[in-house]
Amino acid sequence: MLIVALTGGIGSGKSTAGSTFENLGALVIDSDQLAREVIERGTPGFDQIIQEFGDGILKNGEIDRSALAAIVFEDPALLFKLESITHPLIRKAFQNYVTRAPKDAVVINQIPLLVESDHNYKFDLVITVSAKQELRKERLLARGLSDAEIARRMAAQATDLQREAIADFVINNDGDEASLISEIERIWQKLQIINKAK
Repeated sequence: MLIVALTGGIGSGKSTAGSTFENLGALVIDSDQLAREVIERGTPGFDQIIQEFGDGILKNGEIDRSALAAIVFEDPALLFKLESITHPLIRKAFQNYVTRAPKDAVVINQIPLLVESDHNYKFDLVITVSAKQELRKERLLARGLSDAEIARRMAAQATDLQREAIADFVINNDGDEASLISEIERIWQKLQIINKAK
């Protein structure tokens, strides 16, 4: 089994990269999805977050992720508090998926905040998706985020240079989708060779 991190800043195209790897045969686990699951009503994560942030972040009995994001992206100390609750739960949930995966699988963890998470993960390889900041902003504006939201979220994340410093493979996503897919296919072939050699 080969366990690979796929990271990249907001708007870089890592979700498209993750979908492409999945289509090629990888088992892709999305940390954003795990982050949603570990704070669903009835989970210990839900209880911890309500205890920390109060029930003002609830909407129809569930945690309103937009309301929570608006609070934590304004205050690094609150973001740290949130991550200290969610990151251990996300790591545990990820490990549960890994233990159930086929022994010869290439497991790709789509993890936006790898650099920011104190590296408390054990990955065989790291892939990062990079893109020019202006291009990322264009993509995020098209998704409906405001300039202020984009600025806050980018400021809370590591830089492309920081992500590239820990990466074994860097995918440049300044071009079109066909170029991105072609680059991913090239890396996928290498991952399969590395996995067989393990």
